Amino acid sequence: MRREISPALVHPFMHSVMEAPFPAPGRTITVKSFLPGSGNEVLTLCRPVDSRLEHVDFESLLQCLSVTRLLQVFASLLLERRVIFIADKLSVLSRCAHSALALLYPFTWQHTFVPVLPASMLDICCSPTPFVMGALSPSLPEVLDMPIEEVSHFQGLGDEDCILPRKLQAALQEILDNREEILEQNTRDRKGDLSTLVSEAFVWFFVELVGHYSLYMSDTGPGGTRELQRDAFGKSHPSRGVRQFLQLFMDTQMFAGFIHDRELRKGGVKGLFEMRAAEYLDSYPEPEPSGVNKFFKGLGNKMKFLQKK
Repeated sequence: MRREISPALVHPFMHSVMEAPFPAPGRTITVKSFLPGSGNEVLTLCRPVDSRLEHVDFESLLQCLSVTRLLQVFASLLLERRVIFIADKLSVLSRCAHSALALLYPFTWQHTFVPVLPASMLDICCSPTPFVMGALSPSLPEVLDMPIEEVSHFQGLGDEDCILPRKLQAALQEILDNREEILEQNTRDRKGDLSTLVSEAFVWFFVELVGHYSLYMSDTGPGGTRELQRDAFGKSHPSRGVRQFLQLFMDTQMFAGFIHDRELRKGGVKGLFEMRAAEYLDSYPEPEPSGVNKFFKGLGNKMKFLQKK
């Protein structure tokens, strides 16, 4: 609201907002407001489809990292390895670190996260547990001299290009490589659409990967609690590459937290991932999903959600 508007006018507006039903993601509410000089106005307020993106800057991440490097970082995060971001500016460092973790949705990083590590605390980099940290460029020589075991944070382990399922990685690579061409077809705000494009691409990656998990949830746990049939789920995907990746991914704390949260909620979890997973399952009448990459076959089909908005 404008600063010059008196509280006497703000309160009725806020009352109208509070009385309106809380909209579902992507839906709108209409409220009436009185503004001096304008009279009565009808305002339409839209709830974001995915509020996670309001403070996420994928553009900075893609400017600082090539698509290939970004997918290597993403793969390393999925296996809960130790990752250090290096940048010249604090703002860039923080934005990139937060954006990288946002790619993990609907999963959540379960380990240490320090987006900007003070120079006095660089010894934390020697921790044997998984972490995501950020350090300014002047700290790089000191970090490289530290006795960091097992992992070469700056050169990688050499297997980062082979971690993700091949077809799903190729689909992500194609979408990100062609993001400018995709966005040219859109006349709205480029930055907002880039965030939507990147977010949806990675959400669909996880939908293709684990979007069928609900088919393997049963009430067979202690006291009739919900429980994932892990063995059946791990073997269920028609793609051998996905099955091999799931054998690694299902041992991470990220996956454990994701499933535990859904085991506790009998009413189900509501969110963007669940919406996309439901669409995915609706297109497959058979008990097991098939046709990996159905949503990634054509460039237009891959980003069809942009035209639907």
